[in-house]
Amino acid sequence: MSLPVKRLFRILLAGGLIFTIYVSVAAPQNGFDLSDALIDSNQIHAGGPPRDGIPAIDNPQFINASNAAHVQASDRILGIQLDGVSKAYPIGILNWHEIVNDEINGSHFAITFCPLCGTGIAFSSEVNGERLNFGVSGLLYNSDVLLYDRQSESLWSQILGQAISGPYRGNKLEKIALTHTSWADWVNTHPDTLVLSEHTGYSRDYRRNPYSGYEKSRSLYFQVSNRAPSTYHPKERVLGLQVGDTFRAYPFSEIDKANKALIRDEFGGKKFHIHWDRENQQASISDPSGKPIAAIEGFWFAWFAFHPETEVFTYTPGNETARDGRRR
Repeated sequence: MSLPVKRLFRILLAGGLIFTIYVSVAAPQNGFDLSDALIDSNQIHAGGPPRDGIPAIDNPQFINASNAAHVQASDRILGIQLDGVSKAYPIGILNWHEIVNDEINGSHFAITFCPLCGTGIAFSSEVNGERLNFGVSGLLYNSDVLLYDRQSESLWSQILGQAISGPYRGNKLEKIALTHTSWADWVNTHPDTLVLSEHTGYSRDYRRNPYSGYEKSRSLYFQVSNRAPSTYHPKERVLGLQVGDTFRAYPFSEIDKANKALIRDEFGGKKFHIHWDRENQQASISDPSGKPIAAIEGFWFAWFAFHPETEVFTYTPGNETARDGRRR
């Protein structure tokens, strides 16, 4: 067991208030068995709230876009489209819940968001023929949320998309393509979209950002195993792509330098199209046929923490290339 350490915690209470305190902790587990963890359990930290202290939304309610007065044009959302149905999940709500267990026409999935890493990822809830329901464990690895499934109480790393402990240890979740964009952009391209309602069953001030100022700060609340070089701001947004055992990051600042709506790239023996919308700060990846690729959008520090061997897409006029992400 590790020695007690002082750590900063932001405690989310039921009333929606956040307090910052320093406490001493030793091997925090929140009731989870980490004895078989794939990673060093000393690198798993308590985020502050206990298990389910940040409550997942298990019975999401949706309204039509025309009635969505709670979402402003510039608000950021996560958008998904499955089987001809579009849904939007406002970040203002996800900041307080982090997980929405949902379904479209019988396809069950989890919308996950980690405010500390800026990562919004959708996963199929079907694993080995079993339908899982996810909650927020209250634990973090590399500053990223650890989900847990209520069926087996296995812990799952959001960015790895893999169970790191419990009966499902080693299993991976199937990612589903997700769009990070503004509400105005999403509703313009998906006018029939549904949007997550603020009637979540919980009392929260969804217009208040409990992480206000964090995205612009160079500071991290929690330690990570691999510190990103200062090539980019720690909170620079990147698109992270994995092909086999190789990784590539597409920093938004590099994509923007190209001043193109479409960048063609080749990585891991495959061709990709990088789509860029400067006005809405929206980037996505597809194959050459236009099929969306489930990449990971998040902060530079978070992508590097998990993938220090990553390549990084860079742009100079007339020369689009990639370099070792560890190079400063």
